[in-house]
Amino acid sequence: MPPGRAPQSSAGDASVPSGSAARADPAAAGTPDVAGLLAVAVADIGGAERPGQVAMAAAVQRAIDTGEHLAVQAGTGTGKSLAYLVPAVRHAVTEHATVVVSTATIALQRQLIDRDLPRLAAALRPALGRAPLFAILKGRRNYLCLHRAASGAPEDPAEMLFDASTISATGRQVERLHEWAARTTTGDRDELVPGVSEQAWRQVSVTARECIGAQRCPFGTRCFAELARDEAGRADIVVTNHALLAIDAVEDFDVLPEHDVVIIDEAHDLVDRVTAVGSAELSGPAVEAAARRCGKMIEDAVTGRLRDAGTAAARLLDEIPYGRIDVLAEPLAVSLAAVRDAARGCATDLRASAKNNEEDPERIAAGRSALASLDEIHDAADRILGAFGADIASRPDVVWMDRPPPDRESSRPPTLRVAPLEVGGLLAERLFSRHTVTLTSATLSLGGSFEPMARQWGLPRTGAPDAASTERAAGDAAAAGDVAAAAGRGAAADAAGGRDAPGGRDAPADRAVPGDRAVPGGRAARAAIQDTAEPHSLAWCGLDVGSPFDHPRSGILYVARHLPPPGRDGLAEAYLTELQELIVAAGGRTLGLFSSMRAARQAADELRGRIEFPLFCQGDDPTSQLITKFAADEASCLFGTLSLWQGVDVPGPSLQLVVIDRIPFPRPDDPLASARQRAVAARGGNGFMSVAAAQAALLLAQGTGRLLRTMSDRGVVAILDPRLVTARYGGFLRGSLPPFWTTTDPAVVRGALRRLAAETVTPGQA
Repeated sequence: MPPGRAPQSSAGDASVPSGSAARADPAAAGTPDVAGLLAVAVADIGGAERPGQVAMAAAVQRAIDTGEHLAVQAGTGTGKSLAYLVPAVRHAVTEHATVVVSTATIALQRQLIDRDLPRLAAALRPALGRAPLFAILKGRRNYLCLHRAASGAPEDPAEMLFDASTISATGRQVERLHEWAARTTTGDRDELVPGVSEQAWRQVSVTARECIGAQRCPFGTRCFAELARDEAGRADIVVTNHALLAIDAVEDFDVLPEHDVVIIDEAHDLVDRVTAVGSAELSGPAVEAAARRCGKMIEDAVTGRLRDAGTAAARLLDEIPYGRIDVLAEPLAVSLAAVRDAARGCATDLRASAKNNEEDPERIAAGRSALASLDEIHDAADRILGAFGADIASRPDVVWMDRPPPDRESSRPPTLRVAPLEVGGLLAERLFSRHTVTLTSATLSLGGSFEPMARQWGLPRTGAPDAASTERAAGDAAAAGDVAAAAGRGAAADAAGGRDAPGGRDAPADRAVPGDRAVPGGRAARAAIQDTAEPHSLAWCGLDVGSPFDHPRSGILYVARHLPPPGRDGLAEAYLTELQELIVAAGGRTLGLFSSMRAARQAADELRGRIEFPLFCQGDDPTSQLITKFAADEASCLFGTLSLWQGVDVPGPSLQLVVIDRIPFPRPDDPLASARQRAVAARGGNGFMSVAAAQAALLLAQGTGRLLRTMSDRGVVAILDPRLVTARYGGFLRGSLPPFWTTTDPAVVRGALRRLAAETVTPGQA
C-alpha cells in the first residue's frame, strides 16, 4: 500500500470508522503555513522554488480561508498539482475535513494517486504529525462486479449489430476479464492493461441502477465499488473525475464523501463532462434491449407493446436526417409517447413481480437490469417530449438526431439525443453554492479574460473592468516588440531555430502575487471582493500565475496569411504544399492537428507520397501506440484530430512543429453549439463570440500547448488558417494563446525550422 493510501476494509465491517472521525488529531496549532509546507515538499522531491507555484498555493489557501471561489491559469511546468495539493492537505488534516480533487483524464488521476500524493504524504508526515490519507473514487461502472462476472450479463440485443469476428473478439476479452477478476485487488477498469471494449466491459460491470445492493449481494463484503467508497470515506483527499463530481451535484443523495472544498483540475473540460452526464438518448435497438431484458418476468403482452412501440419508433427515426430538431412532428410525438407509456407499463409490472423475488439474488439482478433499461427509455422519451416549449431560445434542453454520415459504414443506429442547453445554473446552485471551489488548468483565460469560462460555469459577471486583458496585451506587445526588434538582426528566428534559449523564466515577482493578474479588476476589485465574500457565495476571482517557459524566445507562432481561407471541400492544394514544406524544413518532428478526421486522413494520404518521413495517422493503430511510436522516432509525423489536441505530451526533439489546419470552430450544424449561440443572441449577446469563438480559443490554446513541455523545448506552432490575423475575431483568439513571437513570413519560419533541425542530434548521427 502506498504511503498515505487510505487502508481498505471489508465492505461489511461496520466496526471500521469512516470520515473525519477515523483520522488522528494533529497538532494543528503547530502546523506550518502553506508556504512552509510547500517548501518542505519541494525540497523533499529535489525541486526548486517556482514563483508561479508559490503564488498559486497562496491563492488556493486564501480561497479555502475566505470561501471565495478561485480560477487559476497555470502554464505547463508551473507545478500546479503540488500548488493545490499542499493547501488542500493542510486544510483536510487541520480541519478534520475531506477535500475532493476532480480531474478530466485518467492520466492525471493516475499521476496524482501513483506519484504526487504518495510523495507528498511522505514529505509532509513529520510536519503534519501523520501521513495524509488519500483515495480514488469513480462511478460504479468503472469497477468490476463480482456478481455479474459470476452469474453472467443479461442478453444484450446490441450484439446483433456486430459481425461474427467482433463478437468473437469480445468473447476473448471477456475471458481475459474473468482471469483478471481472480487476481485484481481493486477491480478498477483503468488498471487493466491493455484495456477492453465497452461491449466486453458491460459483461462484468453494472450501473448504480442495476446494482442489487451490498446487503443482498452474495459478494457484498468483497464488492470493489463498496470497498472504494469505504476507502474514500477515510481519506483526507479523494481523487475523482468530473463525471462523478457532476453526479454528486445532480443527485439528492451523497455519491462522494462529505466535503467542503473542491479542487477541479483540467477545469477547461468541466462543462463538456457535466453536459455529457446530463444527456440522454433513445434508439430503436435500446427499446428492443429493454423489452428483451424483461424476459419472462412479466407477461408477453406487456413486453409486446414495448416491442411494437420500439419498432414503430425505429422506422420513424430512420427517416429523420441528422441535425437539431426544433419542431416536434406529430408522428414522432405520438411514437415517443407510445414508447414512454409502454416502458412505464413494463416497469410497473416488473416492480410488482419483484416483490416475490426478494431472496433470490439472481432474479433480483435480472430485474434490476431490466428496470434500469426501462427507466432510461421512459425518462429519455418523456424528457424529449417535454423539451419543445413555445419559446425556442429559452428551452432548457436541446434535441437532435444523431446518425453516421451516409458515406461512412457504421453499426451505430439512428439515435435521438437530448442534452442541457447550459449547465451553469446547475453548477452555481449545486456546486459553487455548497462548496469552496478552485478551478485550474493551463488554459482558462480566453482572449485574456476568465469571464468566458466563468459564464459557462455559472459564476456571475463582476461588473469590474477586466484588467487582465489590458495587462496581458501590454505585456505581450512589449515582449513581441523586443523580439521583433531583434528579428532585424536575425535573432528572432534563431530563438526557435538554433541558439540556446535561457533556462526559462518563471512569472516575475510582480506578476506572481495573487491579484496582480487577477480577473476581474486587478488588485482593487479583488480586494473589494475579498472584503465582502461569504463562504460558499458565488464571489470569485481569477489568477494567471504565468508559465516558467520563455515563450517569445522558445517558440514561434506562424500564421500562413498568404493562404486562401479554408473551404468546405477538404484541404486545398495550397494547404498541402504549405504543410509539406514545413515538414521538410523541420525534418519530420511534426504533430498535425486537424479539425476533422476527414482532413487528417486526406493530408496523410497525400503527403505519404511526397515526404520521406514516417507518417502516422490517428485510426491506423490505437492512439496511445501511435503517440509512443511518434515519440520514439524523431523524424516521424503524427496526424490526428480532437483527442490529440489535448492528449499528447511529447517533450524533446521528437516534437518541434505543431501544425493546425484551421481554426477549430464548431460545425455550423453542431446541434448543441448552434442552440447555445441562438440562446445567447436571444438575450442580446454575441452568440458567435460567446460560443463558437470561445470554443475555438480553448481548443487553439490546448493545441498550441503541445509544443513546449519542458524548459529546453523549442519549435514552431504553424496555423494555416489566415483568418487568425485577417478576421475581426482574430485578436480574441490570439489573446488566448501563449505569447510566442509571431510571424506571417514563410521564409522566416522555414529557416528557423531548418536551423533547429540541424542542431538536433539524433541517434546514429553523433
